[in-house]
Amino acid sequence: MQNLVNDTPTPKRNYEFVDAIRCIAMISIVAEHSISFDEHVYHPTDTLSKVVFATFMQLVKFGTINFFLLAGFLIGEKFTDYSPLEYLNRRVKNTFMPWVFWSLFFLTIMIVTDFISAYRFNNGHLDKNYSDDLIDHLKAIYLYSNYWFIPNFLCCITVLLIFRKYLYSYLFGAILLIFTSVYVINIYGQWVDARHSTAILGFVFFLWLGAQFNRNLTSIEAWLGKTPVLIWVLAAIIALVCGVRESLFLKSIYSIDPYNSLRISNIFYSLICFFLLLKIKSFKLVTCLKPRETTYGIYLIHYILIAMVLTEIFRPLKFDVTNLPLIKLVGYQILRFIIVYTTTFVIVTLINRTRFKWSIGR
Repeated sequence: MQNLVNDTPTPKRNYEFVDAIRCIAMISIVAEHSISFDEHVYHPTDTLSKVVFATFMQLVKFGTINFFLLAGFLIGEKFTDYSPLEYLNRRVKNTFMPWVFWSLFFLTIMIVTDFISAYRFNNGHLDKNYSDDLIDHLKAIYLYSNYWFIPNFLCCITVLLIFRKYLYSYLFGAILLIFTSVYVINIYGQWVDARHSTAILGFVFFLWLGAQFNRNLTSIEAWLGKTPVLIWVLAAIIALVCGVRESLFLKSIYSIDPYNSLRISNIFYSLICFFLLLKIKSFKLVTCLKPRETTYGIYLIHYILIAMVLTEIFRPLKFDVTNLPLIKLVGYQILRFIIVYTTTFVIVTLINRTRFKWSIGR
């Protein structure tokens, strides 16, 4: 077998904490998608409501970057244990094919919904410009929903495969950081689409950085051992406040994505959260969620529930989110998250017991 980095097999190490942190990161991503509202749905005018909403959004915003860090953390060993073709085959089987299945399932639901609406309200006729609607559906799924992640991730992996000889080169890391910095600056300039979901090369740096964390894990753990948890908690709070302030500023200048994962404040917040979780390391409660078996399936399915089911659950109540008292709004957000995560977890657990468990990958 031709190794991707060197010819020395990597000794197997116990990385249970990676599964735990990945599970927590996924919980944060589900929470982010569950509690967020489009601008036309929720547009508070008072400062307190704006700050509280931005705080909730920022609090759970560490998940995306942490996922890239964790993938990079494991990638060095994968590059050693598998040839390029073997590694890509594993990614296609365990990651890409389940993604194709569920994203097409999502698209099918959208199209069926359109046909039902046409039958009920337009004498069974689709709009003459339905091809434009279909293109909008494709953009919504593959660019602006959670399904942006896997193509972006595979592009990042491909970059590291092409330049695998430089995986541990700091010069290579600096070049990747420049690409990330361009996307960071573009959040303000908006010369191209400023959404983080379209930042094709914006996250490669975090894969590379995760690989460095793995290579220097012993030193990092020794360093973390010398710092109390309270220091990391305080650092996370400071970064949280900075993230809230930055997102509010971006909203004030009408940014298309004020909660962008690649905001400089959120990059620091995500890194601090990563080190805090690595410092704690043991999460016994998380093991009950069977992260290795459920995390990817939850990623694949949860957004479909938010987009197609959650709306119908609350539609009969006919309330205006913007006019809800703040305490009720917070309760509504928490309830949405509980419904989405619990339902998705149950669905994934049930699928895991059938012959269709291939559809939720690993």
